[in-house]
Amino acid sequence: MATSQTVTTGSAQLPLVQEARNPGMDLDMDWVMRARANRSAIERRAATLPGRRSVKKEYQAAWLARAVSCIDLTTLAGDDTAGRVARLCAKARQPVRRDLEKELGLEGLTVGAVCVYHDMIAPAVSALQGSGIPVAAVSTGFPAGLSPFHLRVAEIEESVKAGAAEIDIVISRRLVLTGDWQGLYDEMRTFRAACGEAHVKAILATGELGTLQNVARASLVCMMAGADFIKTSTGKESVNATLPVSLVMIRAIREYHERTGFRVGYKPAGGISKAKDSLNYLALIKEELGDRWLRPDLFRFGASSLLGDIERQLEHYVTGAYSASWRHAAG
Repeated sequence: MATSQTVTTGSAQLPLVQEARNPGMDLDMDWVMRARANRSAIERRAATLPGRRSVKKEYQAAWLARAVSCIDLTTLAGDDTAGRVARLCAKARQPVRRDLEKELGLEGLTVGAVCVYHDMIAPAVSALQGSGIPVAAVSTGFPAGLSPFHLRVAEIEESVKAGAAEIDIVISRRLVLTGDWQGLYDEMRTFRAACGEAHVKAILATGELGTLQNVARASLVCMMAGADFIKTSTGKESVNATLPVSLVMIRAIREYHERTGFRVGYKPAGGISKAKDSLNYLALIKEELGDRWLRPDLFRFGASSLLGDIERQLEHYVTGAYSASWRHAAG
């Protein structure tokens, strides 16, 4: 069974619990093929969440602070520059204005990571030096994942060499759509090995997998192959993170933990831009997986604009008035 160790850290004022890393296992096709997804039941369950779970006042502020600590602050634009990344990293170090931070007692709060393309790893590592905030890099021909396989593996190795502590890889969707589970397992296993000590987040691109059953099976296969996180989307698909897809994926995580003893992280990404949406995801995680998953080592939001709205809501809690969104720019 997996074990964990608690280590005190000043970052985000949260205890850093170092989980035994998911080593993966042999591909269990019986388990994969037994995975099912009842769409109507899943959608009913997801639809009830926003109405049942509502937190207000100081409780809402506390939950929003937790959401901040779990954000992968992201820039994946073709016109990214070292200067833009440096500004984003400054925001990652100080995600909430100092006056609000002091009023809320949130000194030391940081985001979970900064996520960039390979070419922006070096400036991000430099800007975050000494902060304890890891740099994550998207890789393997992101977002389509259709470049030659040996180049995708080499891209992972180059990003790790450049200083990325986390690698967000994209799977080959065709392997899922054609039911080639052995092929997906072998691909993911190779990516995991190329990451070395860097943690790997497997992006399923769920909006392109066709069915929730495919999402469930792909989640299991990636975890069996050693994924440290499973992630919904690249953010570039027409449909990105949704509560029904999240429910399928986190129940696969729960089942994997029950069967193996290893905890795998979860990252919804794409389309999560409002503070109230982040609360729904946190509530779903708490109900389905428990409090242990409400930490940045096991839960992340892939987001570029979410932080601004959260900071705006925190200012409303402190002052009683809403400010303009431009006053809370991400970078």
